[in-house]
Amino acid sequence: LIPFSALQRNLINKVPPPPPGAPPPPPPSSTLDLSKSVNQVWATDYRKEGSVVLLGSAALHLAEDDAKIASTISLLLTALDTPSESVQSSVATVLSPLMKKGDTKERAEEIIDSLMKKTLKEPKLAPRRGAAFGIAAVVKGFGIASLKKYEIVNRLMDAMTCTYAVSKEGALFAVELLCERLGLLFEPYIIVLLPALLKTFGDSSDHVRAAAGNTAGLIMSKLSAHGVKLVMPAVLKAFDEDNWRAKQASIRMLGAMTNCAPKQLASCLPKIVPKLTEAFSDTHPKVKASAEAALQSIVTVIRNPEVALLSKVLLKALVDPANSTKRGLEGLLSTEFLHAIDAPSLALLIPVLQRGLKDKSGVAKRQSALIIGNMVTMCNDPKDFAPYMSTLLPGLKATLLDPIPDVRTTASKSVGSLARGLGVEQLPDLESWLRETLKSEDGTSVERSGAAQGLCEYLVAKGGNVVFEVMTNELIPLSTHPKATTREGVLWVLTFLPNVLNQNYAPLIDPSLPALLSGLSDESEPVREVAMRAGRVLIRSMGKTHTPKILPALESGLLDDNYRIRMASLNLIGDLLSLLGGVQISGVGSEDDTKGAEKAQAQIALALGSETRARVLARLYMSRSDTSSVVRQGAIQVWKTVVSVTPRTLREILPVLISHVVEALASNNSEMTTVAGRCLGDIVKKLGDSVLPEVIPILQKALYEGDETTRRGVCVGLSEIIEGGSKEVISKFMDTVSAAVRDALCDTDEGVRRLAAGCFQQLCSTVGGSSVTEIIVPSLLVKLEKGSKEGGEEDGRRALLGLKEVLRIRSRELLPYLVPKLLADGVTTKNAVILSNVIEATGHAIHMHLLTIVPEITNALADCDPEDTERLEKLQGIVRSLSSNIAEDGINWLVSELAKKCGHDKPHVRKSAVYMLGVFAEERKVHGDFSDQVPILLREVLNRLVDENGEVLAANSIALTSVMKSVPPEELVRHVEFSHNLINSLVSEARRKKGGVGDGVFLMPGFCRKKGLDALIPMYHHAVLSAGTRGVAAKGIGELIEMTDPKFLAATVVVKFVGPLIRVVGDRNEASTKSAIIKTLHVILNKAGKALRAFVPQLQTTFLKALGDTHRSVRVAAAQALGDLMTLASRVDPLITELTNQSLSASVVAVQTAHLQALSKVLVGGGSKSKKPEVIEAAFDAAKELVGVNDDGARLGAGDVLGACIELLGQERGFELLEEEGESDGAKRGIIIRCALEKLDLTQVSDELLDRLSSEAINLAGDVSGKSAARSAGCRAFGILINPTNISTFAPTVIKNLAIGDGMDDINVATLAGLKIAGMRNPGIFLSSDSYKIVSAAVNLSKLGNSRTQYVSNKFLFVAFNAHEGEEGGVDKFAKLAGGDIGRMARELATKVVKQMKDCYLEDD
Repeated sequence: LIPFSALQRNLINKVPPPPPGAPPPPPPSSTLDLSKSVNQVWATDYRKEGSVVLLGSAALHLAEDDAKIASTISLLLTALDTPSESVQSSVATVLSPLMKKGDTKERAEEIIDSLMKKTLKEPKLAPRRGAAFGIAAVVKGFGIASLKKYEIVNRLMDAMTCTYAVSKEGALFAVELLCERLGLLFEPYIIVLLPALLKTFGDSSDHVRAAAGNTAGLIMSKLSAHGVKLVMPAVLKAFDEDNWRAKQASIRMLGAMTNCAPKQLASCLPKIVPKLTEAFSDTHPKVKASAEAALQSIVTVIRNPEVALLSKVLLKALVDPANSTKRGLEGLLSTEFLHAIDAPSLALLIPVLQRGLKDKSGVAKRQSALIIGNMVTMCNDPKDFAPYMSTLLPGLKATLLDPIPDVRTTASKSVGSLARGLGVEQLPDLESWLRETLKSEDGTSVERSGAAQGLCEYLVAKGGNVVFEVMTNELIPLSTHPKATTREGVLWVLTFLPNVLNQNYAPLIDPSLPALLSGLSDESEPVREVAMRAGRVLIRSMGKTHTPKILPALESGLLDDNYRIRMASLNLIGDLLSLLGGVQISGVGSEDDTKGAEKAQAQIALALGSETRARVLARLYMSRSDTSSVVRQGAIQVWKTVVSVTPRTLREILPVLISHVVEALASNNSEMTTVAGRCLGDIVKKLGDSVLPEVIPILQKALYEGDETTRRGVCVGLSEIIEGGSKEVISKFMDTVSAAVRDALCDTDEGVRRLAAGCFQQLCSTVGGSSVTEIIVPSLLVKLEKGSKEGGEEDGRRALLGLKEVLRIRSRELLPYLVPKLLADGVTTKNAVILSNVIEATGHAIHMHLLTIVPEITNALADCDPEDTERLEKLQGIVRSLSSNIAEDGINWLVSELAKKCGHDKPHVRKSAVYMLGVFAEERKVHGDFSDQVPILLREVLNRLVDENGEVLAANSIALTSVMKSVPPEELVRHVEFSHNLINSLVSEARRKKGGVGDGVFLMPGFCRKKGLDALIPMYHHAVLSAGTRGVAAKGIGELIEMTDPKFLAATVVVKFVGPLIRVVGDRNEASTKSAIIKTLHVILNKAGKALRAFVPQLQTTFLKALGDTHRSVRVAAAQALGDLMTLASRVDPLITELTNQSLSASVVAVQTAHLQALSKVLVGGGSKSKKPEVIEAAFDAAKELVGVNDDGARLGAGDVLGACIELLGQERGFELLEEEGESDGAKRGIIIRCALEKLDLTQVSDELLDRLSSEAINLAGDVSGKSAARSAGCRAFGILINPTNISTFAPTVIKNLAIGDGMDDINVATLAGLKIAGMRNPGIFLSSDSYKIVSAAVNLSKLGNSRTQYVSNKFLFVAFNAHEGEEGGVDKFAKLAGGDIGRMARELATKVVKQMKDCYLEDD
């Protein structure tokens, strides 16, 4: 016999036993007798199966070329039609090895095609199923590559998607058996076949659907972990389709996954169950039914008996979550779990818990969180729980932030359990989320609280020293973070951590207390509330066991500068004491409270010890006197709770309390000093005078031996003792108290003295002002006097300091006594020091004594020897003290007194007075409260500008500077007009004193010194820049410059004036303002000269622009200034060219005239600097053209230009001009004659030409029927032509033209102008018998003509009388010649009017 192979033995062993009731198999025999065999089906199947196994096994041993191999394979393939799965399975088992025997490989395609055809087409089930077994066996025998080679998978896929149910079922059989036979090798093809497989779940044939279910179950049981990952996305994708059949198929496929191996099942259930629960909300009932069936499949694989018992409740909760979730959670909570929870159980529980976390009910959320925390500890393998964390964490996070505290607490404990059970690596983002939420500005305080709870549990779950390291290195430092939300989050952590760590929190007490105390004083109220909560939690959890650690920090908090920290520390100390004493804090003083306080006091003493108890109660009692009312009230409540009898307790703790009080008095903290002082006063009130003998010696010792801070504290304590004690009590210790107050008043430290002054005031209020003053003030004066006589300078100085403090309080009572005493012997050096200090202390009352003080100080300064520098310095100190310390009410008194002295007849007194005015302005500048006195100050210092004494002028210059610097610029501007008028008044008065008005240029003494003008520059500078005062300021600057000697006009001064004037001249100004600015610039130009060379371009542009102004005064001023500017100009050709062009192109005659006048002046002043002759020629030609225009002003201007050009081009051009034929225009000819002859040397002109020109002029002037312009031009020509030899020829025409009549005004003026020129060229020509009648006619015009004629006539008479040459007898000569009324009138005019023409006779007529 051929022995069985291992495979064959396995197959035999796998043969199932006969069914129950079947006859036993026949005993073995040497021969096979079929007639005796059992004819039942199962026996036939056994026999056939055995034959198949035997046949296949025997064939394995045949030679490769044996023909029986092919026949054996054919027999086996035929046996596949046997309607027995065991036979078919055995055939498939033995068939696979035979595929590599003989020529089977060549027949592979034939075999596969035959089997495929039978599988897909055979109508009978058994042959179809057997063919599927055959396909699986053949593929396994030929190898996995045959699937692709013979397109088996594609053909199966086509069959599964066809419409023929038999083909679908056969294809499903083939897939099922291929998966079973090939195992992992077939996994890659499952993904390809899966869509088609899913569609078969929705087939109309029950047989197809059943085959699909079996196939899916087998596939799932064979899948590896990787295979599950490949299959799952496709299944889930089908679930999301809209077709209900596809969704149903996906659900069935998901249900079939219960066949997976336990490990694969655990990994896929977290994805399966949520999808199944989601299917319950589908609208199609079959989808819901499939989902329920799938869940039932999952229930069948649950191993945990407790969960299996609850499966119906849990399934109900999954199917109807709205109504059954609560019941499911209650069922879970009421169940006692004795077995570990497996993966299927978790899959069923997690959706219920997830729904509970999202429930609106706080109870459901709390129960879900509780179950989650417990469940992780009951899992067989905690890793089974990990896949569900992504599902549970969002709900758990939301529960952590729930408004209900109990829910938050349970959720935080669940977080800790998860971290311990799964490990923190399974919660990678949880800690960062907790920290972010803890610090979030967008979250609420409740959310930060929940995050803090969760973080505490999480950190504790990490174990080791993690909590200590994270708290000390990361979280506690955030307590000083700039954001209030971050600080609050840290304090929430400190609130929950003690209860989480319990006694393990002890190492964190010291690091956390500073953060907690700083939080108590936070500016944010939520932060303070959380800090207080954290402190109370710390007290409750650690108070009894760690009192020595907690109490010192709270005691130091009672001494903090921030009242919030003091208040919070007080409350926490109260909580700690009530915890130790077993009582509750209350503010009611009932009998029961007193008994409770006595009991608490005993227990506190037992717990703390006597020393610590005394120290704490002393601090607590001092808090009753806190500067904050809330702290005081809180301290009183705590004190009443733990102290039964206050006086008795005070006596017990008095030494410690006094030491604390003195320590606080000596602190450098004003609040602590105040608190200690109040506490001391309260002690005196409660214990009466019996305590003073103990307290006062301590204070005296501290006063004499302590440092500055201690002495200040002693003064506060003395003040409180005096205030707290009655008059009788303080009077008993008056000697001691008054001595202490006096010595404190004389302390070297200012703070001590100020506080001692408060003691003095309080002593006066308590005992009586007169009695206290009589004790202390005389002793100070005696000490002061002794100090100056006996060389005790330090004692005297300290006595003076004390006296000042007393005077600050009782100045009105003491000044009437002190001031006369100090001034009785004059202001000595010693008295000057005392008086200065007295004034400093009594500034609010000293003005009542100015009538006595100011004269004495003024005289003392005036009489002081300049070499006695010490006394002078002390006297000046009095002035400064008086000026700086006087009250606002006394300023007017002081200024009035000083103003009186400024006009004193003695120069030294005036000097002292103006010095004091300057000092006053300097010292009051800081206060800025003397604006009403500014006019008085300006009046006095400006009046002194004309002072005759040099020392007064020097002192006044300093005072004026001080006043100008002390008054704000905007206020100075308001006084510029007042100052301008005042200076003009000074000038007028000074000239009047000299005997006349207009008698030469007046030089102001105050300006004619070094930096004399500097003081006024700021005022005028700002006034020029201000539109409202610009005109007055500009005019005033010009006058200031005129009144200053050029040698004192520094370049810096000139620049400070010129710059602003040029800057504002282009603004929109009134004509008078613009004219004043240009005239002032002209004055500065004439005065400063070369100092303005840098401003030439700006000035030239300014003046040129002004020539086009609409107002004549501006144009005239600009033309004159432009002419004088030529002395500084270096390039004149461009300017001459521009003026020439403007003269020719100007459309307005007035502007044309201005440009011609300016051109003539420029040619005269700077024509010689021209480097281009053609420029002068162009000006000459333009003037010739314009001299005939129909305007007198323009003609005269053009004539002046001609004259200037002739002077520059040579006399030949003048002769040529005169030799030309007479012009038809008489006016033009007359002007040419005058202007040409003015520039020619008349000695070079022939008599014939002179006669002809004279005849022409006479004819023009005397032509009554001619034009007025021609007559005027002829008359002006007289000024050049008339001389002593021919005056008689001109006299008739002149006299005729001086006649009074209508229309003769212009002729009169022109004739007088010409005569004035003739008189200036020929002095005395009009004092002869041939010409006196001309003067007589002019005298008549001065009396009877209009104002213009009179003015021009007066100027002519000034020249005719030869006054311009300095001759005084000219009028007498004329009077003798004329005689009668004319002579008398001439003398009268000369006396009253003509003499005044001295400064204006040269003006253009």
